[in-house]
Amino acid sequence: MNDDLFKSIPQGGCGAETPENRRIYEVADELRRRCKLYEAQFRDGKDHLNHLDIEQRVAEQYAKENGIWLPMNDVFGLGVPGPSGNENDTYVSNDIIYKVNNLLNSGSILKLFEKIALHNDLFYDTAYTLYAFTGFDGRTVMPVFQQPMVKNAQPATNIEIETYMAALGFVKIDDKGRFSNEKYEVWDLVPRNVLKDKEGDTFVIDAEIKKLAIY
Repeated sequence: MNDDLFKSIPQGGCGAETPENRRIYEVADELRRRCKLYEAQFRDGKDHLNHLDIEQRVAEQYAKENGIWLPMNDVFGLGVPGPSGNENDTYVSNDIIYKVNNLLNSGSILKLFEKIALHNDLFYDTAYTLYAFTGFDGRTVMPVFQQPMVKNAQPATNIEIETYMAALGFVKIDDKGRFSNEKYEVWDLVPRNVLKDKEGDTFVIDAEIKKLAIY
């Protein structure tokens, strides 16, 4: 098992004190603690422990104990189905978009939580909030996040994305939506993931983010 997955998510970022990130850190810390206990309990009985399987089992137990388990059949009641991407199925209700994340990109609940916390640090106008966990009992478990909907918006152009990121202090690395500054590298900033509303304001709704090793 990769021990790096169970190190604490850094909490020194500018968004660490937001309610959204406080909740994410709280849940991540508890899942991490339970993963360690699970690993210790079953280490002698199994040659190879799959970290994602462990995360899913402890996340399911935690969600059911804390009233945030959403049976898979109830997911469709979240709202009107919206566009689906590589890792998210979306549902729209009033001013909220619910995103059911299949972990395809992250491969880990804890890694996904870290990425979400970094998104909230950098792009607070579209901050994610943990809503629930869903899935099938004893099988696949997926986090469900909610995010404010950007109304009357359309995809930003590549030039608009570059201008916006430059204003945040990021430098363009390539033509595939990758940017960096002294602390972060952000990629997949392409028109489908960045919106511009009728007032001309730009909103990053989805991105891949990592904190650079020196931080």
